[in-house]
Amino acid sequence: MPPDLAFNNPEALWALLLAPLLLALAFWERKRRATLRFSAAHVFAKGGRGFRTYLLPLLPILRVAALVAAVVAIARPQSRDSRVRDLSVEGIDIVVALDLSTSMEAGDFRPQNRLNVAKEVLTEFISGRVNDRLGLVVFSGAAYTQSPLTLDYGVLKEVLKQLRTRVLEDGTAIGDAIATSLNRLRDSDAKSRVVVLITDGDNNAGKISPLDAANMAASLHIPIYTILVGKGGKVPFPQGTDLFGNTVWRETEIPINPELMQDIADRTGGEYYRATDPEGLKRGLQKVLDSLERSKLMEGGASATYKENFHPFLLVAFGLAALELLLRATVLRVFP
Repeated sequence: MPPDLAFNNPEALWALLLAPLLLALAFWERKRRATLRFSAAHVFAKGGRGFRTYLLPLLPILRVAALVAAVVAIARPQSRDSRVRDLSVEGIDIVVALDLSTSMEAGDFRPQNRLNVAKEVLTEFISGRVNDRLGLVVFSGAAYTQSPLTLDYGVLKEVLKQLRTRVLEDGTAIGDAIATSLNRLRDSDAKSRVVVLITDGDNNAGKISPLDAANMAASLHIPIYTILVGKGGKVPFPQGTDLFGNTVWRETEIPINPELMQDIADRTGGEYYRATDPEGLKRGLQKVLDSLERSKLMEGGASATYKENFHPFLLVAFGLAALELLLRATVLRVFP
């Protein structure tokens, strides 16, 4: 094997041992079917052998060749990139706790509501990461882990895109959200572990008080960066739709608690930010990053990257299989 060639699933290559067996079985079956009993076989002696007779053995060969190409494709051959990248990188373990209570439907960030703006800003935030592991906890009346810590930003953005209000029981369980986030970070080996709490309201649900959860974070040396979203006071809130399908808005009082957000940040060594518009939310997240200490997530060293080469083998497999089926149905059709 060339030194620059590798297989991601080498165990699949064991299936190639079946190829000679399948080929021998196909020829044996063909020979068995061709053995007919005639009382006067000399009648057929004068008939010459046409080109179809010579091409018939091609059918099992094509089928087995297609199988071999498919097996190689499944084994995922890869060629090593000549460029070697340094793995001595720094990163942070960050869990974002995002509020999904119905108050996040408020329209003070119109034309979008608070949640959609938060999702857009978080998507940009994720896109700007390189080596930071990110996790996502969502909460309203209860808190749940939506994504554990991961470097797969594409999956995380897809998860974020699917988030909606009115899926969980309503309420704002800030304490539970912090505790769930801490559980995601408890076993992390990263030097820098942080929680980013994004909410628009006051704690009114859950089993754990926010300050008890903040004290837990302080004991684990995990700072919490709190971002309070929304303008506060009376804000436009959707009340359904009119006869023409347009959203009906009504000024509604949504309680906030900036003092609690400040207290949580102070107790844990984090910082508190207030976001009254989309740009304010972006600035808050950027300030969080600027405040953090980088930590080594991976040992120094070098690692080669690999290019996938299974596509040609997959095309060959499909092509050979299609050719075999075409010949079998046309010029090499065999009648029982």
